[in-house]
Amino acid sequence: MRNQIVTSLRCIVFAFIMIVLMCPEASAQPQPSDGPSSEADHYGEYSAMIPRRLLPLLHAQEVQDELKLSKSQVSALEAKLEELDKVWFPARLLPDDQMIPIVDRLEIQAVAWLRQNVDSEQIKRISQLEMQAQSVRMLLRNDVRKKLAIKDSQVQKLVKLAQATIDAQAAQRSSSGVLAEDLTRNLESAMRAEQKALETVLTKEQNNQLWILLGEPFNTSSLKRIYPIAPEFHSVSDWINSSPQTLKSLRGKVVLVHFYAFQCHNCHANFEIYKRWHKDLQQKGVVLIGIQTPETTAERDPNSVARAAKEKGLEFPIMVDLESENWKAWGNTMWPTVYVVDKRGYIRHWWQGELNWQGATGDKTIEQVVDLALSEK
Repeated sequence: MRNQIVTSLRCIVFAFIMIVLMCPEASAQPQPSDGPSSEADHYGEYSAMIPRRLLPLLHAQEVQDELKLSKSQVSALEAKLEELDKVWFPARLLPDDQMIPIVDRLEIQAVAWLRQNVDSEQIKRISQLEMQAQSVRMLLRNDVRKKLAIKDSQVQKLVKLAQATIDAQAAQRSSSGVLAEDLTRNLESAMRAEQKALETVLTKEQNNQLWILLGEPFNTSSLKRIYPIAPEFHSVSDWINSSPQTLKSLRGKVVLVHFYAFQCHNCHANFEIYKRWHKDLQQKGVVLIGIQTPETTAERDPNSVARAAKEKGLEFPIMVDLESENWKAWGNTMWPTVYVVDKRGYIRHWWQGELNWQGATGDKTIEQVVDLALSEK
């Protein structure tokens, strides 16, 4: 889910900025959307091709500012998002045919909240932002096709372009070595062709109508906060180096949460980095918390976990999660994994595996995200 979301968000409105903004005023205006696409008939038969963007948008502070949400509205929205995110975040692990229906149900709940808590202009604007964020794929939505009178022949051209991008993405993800460079170029070419669909597939009049439907262009390429609010820690019996901690009590601080198992050799490769972070970053307002999730029998013994932590010089708070409840809540899949949680409790980044595996600089990437999160209010 992470790569799919980030890649699409970085491509948002490229074509709109380059093509749609050059369109003159339309002679006849379509009716604006009556709200975000929360019902199955909005997506229609090409539902699987259309990216779901409402939840990432609602998490972004830039979008909340664009909607002019009051402080009380933001607080209420965050309470709702915290509820939805408990389901949304673990769902990222599922195949698309299972994940999409879950996300659709969550979007329906989000839209219901919006209709009860924001005004009609705010509803209209989030609908526009959602369509912009879906980029060219939003032309496959039933409601957009009807508003723009897109013909079946045009739809088939759009589907062909979308499928070419999807196929290129799949090939690129499964590739390695020299061949990967060629496949990356193929993907870039397919994406450019799809983005040009506004020019190559739509008529001038449809482009005019689209400009009105989308509203003022909004740059989503630099949204900083598009991931869920971090799941609250499940209560456990044993903590090492600390009394029990909660993420809510740590609001106002940047939190690094890492999942590990003390007999995991890949985890050992990260220990020196964790120790450095604990030493150097805590004075800046960063808290490092380890969650020891067992795989072996020895890792299920709290005394063995504590003894191993002492031997390795791990002095930061460590939760001994014998039942793997936190692993499940976070939808974690790998030892080790590190998450960055910002001052407001939002997940901002995560890294799976060794931070310096084969020349990787995951530690530097994490530190850059931490610096950004520290600079925010």
